[in-house]
Amino acid sequence: MTDPIFYFDFGSPNAYLAWRELPAIETRTGVRFRQVPALLGGIFKATGNQSPMTAFADIPAKLAYEHREIERFVTKHRLVEFRMNPHFPVNTLMLMRGAVAAEAEGLFDRYVAAAWHYMWEDPRKMDDPRTFGAAFAEAGLPVDRIADRAQMQGTKDALMANTQTALDHGVFGLPAFIVGDELWFGKDRLGEVEDAIAALVSASQV
Repeated sequence: MTDPIFYFDFGSPNAYLAWRELPAIETRTGVRFRQVPALLGGIFKATGNQSPMTAFADIPAKLAYEHREIERFVTKHRLVEFRMNPHFPVNTLMLMRGAVAAEAEGLFDRYVAAAWHYMWEDPRKMDDPRTFGAAFAEAGLPVDRIADRAQMQGTKDALMANTQTALDHGVFGLPAFIVGDELWFGKDRLGEVEDAIAALVSASQV
Protein backbone atom coordinates (compact mmCIF):
# COMPACT_ATOMS: atom_id res chain seq x y z
CA MET A 1 0.00 0.00 0.00
CA THR A 2 1.08 3.59 -0.55
CA ASP A 3 1.92 5.66 2.52
CA PRO A 4 -0.95 7.78 3.83
CA ILE A 5 -0.44 11.51 3.33
CA PHE A 6 -0.71 14.25 5.94
CA TYR A 7 -1.10 17.69 4.35
CA PHE A 8 -0.31 20.52 6.74
CA ASP A 9 0.41 24.22 7.16
CA PHE A 10 2.16 25.45 10.31
CA GLY A 11 -0.42 28.23 10.63
CA SER A 12 -3.18 25.81 11.59
CA PRO A 13 -3.52 24.92 15.29
CA ASN A 14 -5.66 21.95 14.30
CA ALA A 15 -2.88 20.70 12.02
CA TYR A 16 -0.46 20.93 14.96
CA LEU A 17 -2.83 18.94 17.16
CA ALA A 18 -3.24 16.29 14.46
CA TRP A 19 0.54 16.11 13.98
CA ARG A 20 1.01 15.39 17.66
CA GLU A 21 -1.18 12.27 17.30
CA LEU A 22 0.51 10.86 14.19
CA PRO A 23 3.27 8.94 16.03
CA ALA A 24 0.72 6.96 18.06
CA ILE A 25 -1.19 6.02 14.91
CA GLU A 26 2.06 5.02 13.21
CA THR A 27 2.99 2.83 16.18
CA ARG A 28 -0.37 1.09 16.23
CA THR A 29 -0.61 0.53 12.46
CA GLY A 30 3.05 0.09 11.52
CA VAL A 31 2.55 2.60 8.70
CA ARG A 32 4.34 5.93 8.45
CA PHE A 33 2.63 9.07 7.17
CA ARG A 34 4.17 11.07 4.35
CA GLN A 35 4.08 14.62 5.67
CA VAL A 36 3.56 17.18 2.92
CA PRO A 37 3.67 20.97 3.44
CA ALA A 38 0.97 22.79 1.45
CA LEU A 39 -0.07 26.43 1.57
CA LEU A 40 -3.38 26.84 3.35
CA GLY A 41 -3.84 30.33 1.93
CA GLY A 42 -3.44 28.97 -1.59
CA ILE A 43 -5.92 26.20 -0.87
CA PHE A 44 -8.45 28.69 0.50
CA LYS A 45 -8.03 30.94 -2.54
CA ALA A 46 -8.39 28.10 -5.02
CA THR A 47 -11.45 26.57 -3.36
CA GLY A 48 -13.25 29.67 -2.11
CA ASN A 49 -12.93 28.41 1.45
CA GLN A 50 -12.19 30.61 4.48
CA SER A 51 -10.64 30.21 7.89
CA PRO A 52 -13.08 29.81 10.81
CA MET A 53 -11.97 33.22 12.09
CA THR A 54 -13.19 34.80 8.84
CA ALA A 55 -16.10 32.53 8.03
CA PHE A 56 -17.65 32.78 11.49
CA ALA A 57 -16.64 36.35 12.34
CA ASP A 58 -20.30 37.31 12.69
CA ILE A 59 -21.25 34.19 14.64
CA PRO A 60 -19.63 34.56 18.08
CA ALA A 61 -21.18 31.35 19.40
CA LYS A 62 -19.62 29.36 16.54
CA LEU A 63 -16.18 30.86 17.13
CA ALA A 64 -16.49 30.11 20.84
CA TYR A 65 -17.39 26.53 19.99
CA GLU A 66 -14.35 26.22 17.71
CA HIS A 67 -12.12 27.23 20.62
CA ARG A 68 -13.93 24.86 22.95
CA GLU A 69 -13.43 22.01 20.50
CA ILE A 70 -9.69 22.63 20.58
CA GLU A 71 -9.74 22.65 24.38
CA ARG A 72 -11.56 19.31 24.44
CA PHE A 73 -9.09 17.73 22.02
CA VAL A 74 -6.14 19.03 24.04
CA THR A 75 -7.63 17.62 27.24
CA LYS A 76 -8.55 14.26 25.72
CA HIS A 77 -5.10 13.67 24.27
CA ARG A 78 -3.22 15.35 27.12
CA LEU A 79 -1.44 17.79 24.83
CA VAL A 80 -0.44 20.02 27.72
CA GLU A 81 2.31 21.75 25.71
CA PHE A 82 -0.22 23.47 23.44
CA ARG A 83 -0.43 27.26 23.64
CA MET A 84 -2.53 29.42 21.36
CA ASN A 85 -0.17 31.70 19.44
CA PRO A 86 -0.88 35.31 20.51
CA HIS A 87 0.25 36.50 17.05
CA PHE A 88 -2.32 34.31 15.25
CA PRO A 89 -2.89 34.42 12.33
CA VAL A 90 0.75 34.18 11.26
CA ASN A 91 1.84 34.45 7.63
CA THR A 92 3.49 31.06 7.13
CA LEU A 93 4.95 31.43 3.62
CA MET A 94 8.52 31.68 4.94
CA LEU A 95 7.97 28.77 7.33
CA MET A 96 6.47 26.57 4.62
CA ARG A 97 9.21 27.27 2.10
CA GLY A 98 11.64 26.49 4.89
CA ALA A 99 10.05 23.07 5.32
CA VAL A 100 10.62 22.26 1.66
CA ALA A 101 14.17 23.56 1.91
CA ALA A 102 14.83 21.56 5.08
CA GLU A 103 13.63 18.39 3.38
CA ALA A 104 16.13 18.97 0.56
CA GLU A 105 18.82 19.43 3.21
CA GLY A 106 17.89 16.19 4.98
CA LEU A 107 16.58 18.10 8.00
CA PHE A 108 12.83 17.79 7.51
CA ASP A 109 11.84 16.08 10.77
CA ARG A 110 13.96 18.38 12.93
CA TYR A 111 12.72 21.48 11.15
CA VAL A 112 9.07 20.45 11.32
CA ALA A 113 9.30 19.67 15.04
CA ALA A 114 10.96 23.04 15.70
CA ALA A 115 8.44 24.95 13.58
CA TRP A 116 5.48 23.39 15.38
CA HIS A 117 7.19 24.10 18.73
CA TYR A 118 7.68 27.79 18.05
CA MET A 119 4.19 28.17 16.62
CA TRP A 120 2.11 26.27 19.18
CA GLU A 121 4.19 25.33 22.25
CA ASP A 122 6.56 28.24 22.80
CA PRO A 123 4.68 30.54 20.43
CA ARG A 124 6.53 33.31 18.65
CA LYS A 125 5.86 35.65 15.75
CA MET A 126 7.36 33.34 13.17
CA ASP A 127 6.65 35.57 10.18
CA ASP A 128 9.22 38.04 11.50
CA PRO A 129 12.60 37.23 9.86
CA ARG A 130 14.66 37.94 12.99
CA THR A 131 12.36 35.86 15.18
CA PHE A 132 12.42 33.09 12.57
CA GLY A 133 16.21 33.04 12.49
CA ALA A 134 16.63 33.19 16.26
CA ALA A 135 14.11 30.38 16.84
CA PHE A 136 15.67 27.91 14.43
CA ALA A 137 19.17 28.79 15.59
CA GLU A 138 18.00 28.03 19.12
CA ALA A 139 16.80 24.66 17.82
CA GLY A 140 20.29 23.95 16.48
CA LEU A 141 19.39 24.12 12.82
CA PRO A 142 21.54 25.73 10.07
CA VAL A 143 19.30 28.75 9.62
CA ASP A 144 21.28 30.50 6.90
CA ARG A 145 21.53 27.38 4.76
CA ILE A 146 17.79 26.69 5.05
CA ALA A 147 16.86 30.34 4.46
CA ASP A 148 19.06 30.55 1.36
CA ARG A 149 17.55 27.40 -0.12
CA ALA A 150 14.05 28.58 0.79
CA GLN A 151 14.52 31.54 -1.56
CA MET A 152 15.49 29.38 -4.52
CA GLN A 153 12.94 29.17 -7.31
CA GLY A 154 13.01 25.38 -7.18
CA THR A 155 11.89 25.48 -3.54
CA LYS A 156 9.08 27.91 -4.28
CA ASP A 157 7.96 25.78 -7.22
CA ALA A 158 8.03 22.61 -5.10
CA LEU A 159 5.77 24.15 -2.46
CA MET A 160 3.34 25.31 -5.12
CA ALA A 161 3.39 21.82 -6.64
CA ASN A 162 2.60 20.30 -3.23
CA THR A 163 -0.32 22.70 -2.89
CA GLN A 164 -1.63 21.85 -6.35
CA THR A 165 -1.36 18.12 -5.62
CA ALA A 166 -3.39 18.67 -2.46
CA LEU A 167 -6.02 20.48 -4.52
CA ASP A 168 -6.00 17.65 -7.03
CA HIS A 169 -6.77 15.30 -4.13
CA GLY A 170 -9.83 17.41 -3.32
CA VAL A 171 -8.32 19.17 -0.30
CA PHE A 172 -10.17 22.34 0.72
CA GLY A 173 -8.71 22.89 4.20
CA LEU A 174 -6.06 21.60 6.57
CA PRO A 175 -5.19 19.29 8.18
CA ALA A 176 -6.08 16.80 5.49
CA PHE A 177 -5.24 13.14 5.05
CA ILE A 178 -5.19 10.85 2.04
CA VAL A 179 -5.54 7.13 2.73
CA GLY A 180 -5.66 5.09 -0.43
CA ASP A 181 -7.88 7.20 -2.67
CA GLU A 182 -9.92 8.69 0.18
CA LEU A 183 -9.73 12.22 1.58
CA TRP A 184 -10.25 12.88 5.28
CA PHE A 185 -10.42 16.41 6.69
CA GLY A 186 -9.76 17.66 10.19
CA LYS A 187 -8.18 16.42 13.40
CA ASP A 188 -11.48 14.93 14.51
CA ARG A 189 -11.28 12.35 11.71
CA LEU A 190 -8.07 10.80 13.02
CA GLY A 191 -9.93 7.74 14.32
CA GLU A 192 -11.42 7.13 10.89
CA VAL A 193 -8.05 7.74 9.26
CA GLU A 194 -6.52 5.08 11.51
CA ASP A 195 -9.35 2.64 10.74
CA ALA A 196 -8.84 3.18 7.00
CA ILE A 197 -5.10 2.57 7.31
CA ALA A 198 -5.67 -0.60 9.34
CA ALA A 199 -8.12 -1.87 6.73
CA LEU A 200 -5.64 -1.31 3.91
CA VAL A 201 -2.87 -2.98 5.90
CA SER A 202 -5.11 -5.98 6.52
CA ALA A 203 -6.12 -6.20 2.87
CA SER A 204 -2.48 -6.06 1.74
CA GLN A 205 -1.64 -9.05 3.96
CA VAL A 206 -4.31 -11.32 2.50
